[in-house]
Amino acid sequence: MEQKFDSLIFDMDGTLWDAVDTYCKIWNTAYSRMGITAEVTRHQLLDCMGLPLDKITDLIAPAGIDRAELFRQIKEVDDELMPKLGGTLYPGVARYIPELARHYKMYMVSNCGEKGLEYFLKYTGLAGYFTDTLTNGETGLPKEGNIRLLMERHDMKRPVYIGDTQGDCDSAHAAGIPMIHAAYGFGSCQDAEMSASSFNELADMLLN
Repeated sequence: MEQKFDSLIFDMDGTLWDAVDTYCKIWNTAYSRMGITAEVTRHQLLDCMGLPLDKITDLIAPAGIDRAELFRQIKEVDDELMPKLGGTLYPGVARYIPELARHYKMYMVSNCGEKGLEYFLKYTGLAGYFTDTLTNGETGLPKEGNIRLLMERHDMKRPVYIGDTQGDCDSAHAAGIPMIHAAYGFGSCQDAEMSASSFNELADMLLN
């Protein structure tokens, strides 16, 4: 029987791992270096997961902050801390990503910074299972634009996006493809075509 999908495009945060505590350290270190006494909490960042950096800044940064300097500091601290601290893979990811890669072409699209997916793949050792990745930091495009760009680049016929938020779903649909909701992640979703309550369940759906 022919597979329903020929390509899997994964989100990162809330779908494959949880690195929010590291992101908090990055923001707070950047604030400290700028002499800002405000503190970013896990709860604040959880509400922002899936958004690009400029949108997160709109929501949580103090009014009047030097945005250019904040972005420079965050990038600098991100380059220092992410390769060392990384995040925590969800149960089943390390086990099933290699098996999924035997059946599907695998890709990633995220609204993270330019090197976010590179750091993820190196830290987790999963780089060999993904054909290509795109980030908002690299292209400046919204998520649907990066999904379309990746689809065109690799001539995908039946891709599906796998993410955890309504924004992910909206982006997938705007790009003209279905969405599988990672319901174990950070967000809710009203109109995804499919849903999985764990990565193990997601893998079972795709492999069986």
